[in-house]
Amino acid sequence: MRCLKLTIVLLVVAMNPQWAEAEHNPLLPRPQKVRYGSGRLLVRDLGICFGSPASLEDRFAAAELSRVLNGRTGIEAPIWESHGQGAGIILTRTAGVDPLPMPDEPPGPESREAYHLKVTPSGAEIRGRSSAAVFYGVQTLRQLVEGEGEQAFLPEAEIDDWPSLAYRGAMVDVGSEGAMSTEEEIKSQLDFLARWKVNQYYLYNEASIELAGYPLLNPEARFTQEQIRRIIAYGRERHIDVVPCLELYGHLHDLFRIEKYSDLADSPHGGEFNPRNPKVMPLLSDWIDQFAKLFPSAFVNIGFDETWQIEQAAKEQGAGATPTKLFLQQLNNVARLFEQRGKRVMAWGDIMVKYPDIVAQLPSGIIAAAWCYDPTPDPEYKRWLGPLIAKNVPHVVTTGVNNWAEISPDFNTAFENIDTFLAAGRKSGALGLMNTLWTDSGQNLLRQCWPGLAYGAVAPWQSTPVERAKFFSEYARQMYSPAIAPEVAQALEDLTQSESALRKIVGGSTTQAMWADPFIPVLLKTARKQREDLRKTRLLAEDAEEHLDRALSMGGNPTSLDSLLVASRMLDYTCMRYLYAIEITDAWERLHTQKEVPKSLRPALGGIYDETHSRLVDLMDRVTELRRIYRANWLAENTPYRLGRALGRWDAEYEYWRQVQERFRAFAREYKEGEALPPFDAIIKAR
Repeated sequence: MRCLKLTIVLLVVAMNPQWAEAEHNPLLPRPQKVRYGSGRLLVRDLGICFGSPASLEDRFAAAELSRVLNGRTGIEAPIWESHGQGAGIILTRTAGVDPLPMPDEPPGPESREAYHLKVTPSGAEIRGRSSAAVFYGVQTLRQLVEGEGEQAFLPEAEIDDWPSLAYRGAMVDVGSEGAMSTEEEIKSQLDFLARWKVNQYYLYNEASIELAGYPLLNPEARFTQEQIRRIIAYGRERHIDVVPCLELYGHLHDLFRIEKYSDLADSPHGGEFNPRNPKVMPLLSDWIDQFAKLFPSAFVNIGFDETWQIEQAAKEQGAGATPTKLFLQQLNNVARLFEQRGKRVMAWGDIMVKYPDIVAQLPSGIIAAAWCYDPTPDPEYKRWLGPLIAKNVPHVVTTGVNNWAEISPDFNTAFENIDTFLAAGRKSGALGLMNTLWTDSGQNLLRQCWPGLAYGAVAPWQSTPVERAKFFSEYARQMYSPAIAPEVAQALEDLTQSESALRKIVGGSTTQAMWADPFIPVLLKTARKQREDLRKTRLLAEDAEEHLDRALSMGGNPTSLDSLLVASRMLDYTCMRYLYAIEITDAWERLHTQKEVPKSLRPALGGIYDETHSRLVDLMDRVTELRRIYRANWLAENTPYRLGRALGRWDAEYEYWRQVQERFRAFAREYKEGEALPPFDAIIKAR
């Protein structure tokens, strides 16, 4: 009878693997095959050893695993040269080192990145063809650890795992359009991305990398070539290929604003190269040679997106217009020069798909980065993929974390974009996915985006869709201790819903709404109609703040939590300023329309403009405090470049409310008993 019961239990587990998985930590990305047993392996007695001759990459993976286990148990896991010295975790590489993705790399169970992980009560092994496979097995093993301290253990398990797509990239604008990340911050990003098995990091550059012979080009806002080399080496250790993501047609105002180079633009101090100018290709040839030598990656993204002159010409004259031909000529010339230096060329796909006649004339083998950052009614994304599919152009789907115009990243939109565009890309035969972070608003804190980066890494590894409803909870359980994880998960959910709600209320960018004058009639009218929605949105932001405060007080990592706290307070403040605008104008209108003129303004309006405990003072207090913590978080991630411009917004916001307060006070001082009140605009617009 006992044997029969055991057989039944095993059958139930075999038929319901999710039931068994639910008893253990969630794994992100979710492995292709997972089987759990009933045993466990205590971590405290384990060492780490090699089942094959160890390369530098294998030793790095071992050291990384030792560091992680030490963090969970407080006991250092020794690294042995070979097994036999005790219970161990064996790292076995069965073929070449092959640390980075290369052109035409296949995914799947026979791929370079596939690994086998087995944990038994007597030991564990990670086995893979390459050093990357072993490293990815280490990332999964760290997620398996359950319990804390000396009671920490690995559950008995057997995992076979491989990527469903060969290329899983993150593109980060680290200094071209917004703040300039520090070298250490980029390394933190690489550490974070490695946890989720990203294998490409596209370092976006317009003019923020040192180039020999161009001392005038952003001297205060560029990475030295030595810094870039260190970043590349840091990524390689973590099996992430640092790929140059360049702009070699448009988006180069930083070059053309220099008088020496202004005549290379299509218009004085413009934004795009003028291909007719014979000086253009010699300059680009020099740049290409320097970039090709600096970045060892087999890949390069040459840009060629959002070329407004080309778009205008094509709209007015058709795709055969001379500007379009010049665009293609420069695209082919730039691609050829990189190909001669052994690079596989990629370019943004927006111009290609808007004017499909271009597609047939693209350089052979070029990879199109088809980008769309919002979910679409068309589940196949035909507008962005159709022309590429028709001409068999290799492509990757390019999604966005939706942070560039938002106070807090709009994860609802981002996750839907990733899920749906990726699904379309799987049908179209996409080579991979590139998930992007842009900094258009100039005030973005990129650490707020980490959950979106993780989602964009997990999705293209898995064969099955990410369980979106569980993601924040599962992500938090991997990033934080069991006590802290629920607080962070709820904070992320509240922040996401608050941002989405505010975006819906204002009908667009929440960043713009934060700085807009709330007394503008159209904005005030909108706020009045959605007063209760603003209140609910503010309550969500405050709830997020409470959860984040608790997580930090319990020892949560400030690196990943402080910027989220800033986001919660900025969302709260934005709703507050619109609600206060309603209350201020309501109070004035009540006095303005009542039959008896007031003897004194202070009883009715003091709560608006008094020096203490008034709405305008509340707003000034919030602005000064937000400015302080925003500045601290900026400098935790970035160099001081463009900080002054960002802080100028806070200073202007404070000054605006101070002036409104002064106008109320001046009117109150001059008001004489029995006088009729003027319209509210007369006070706000007074000088």
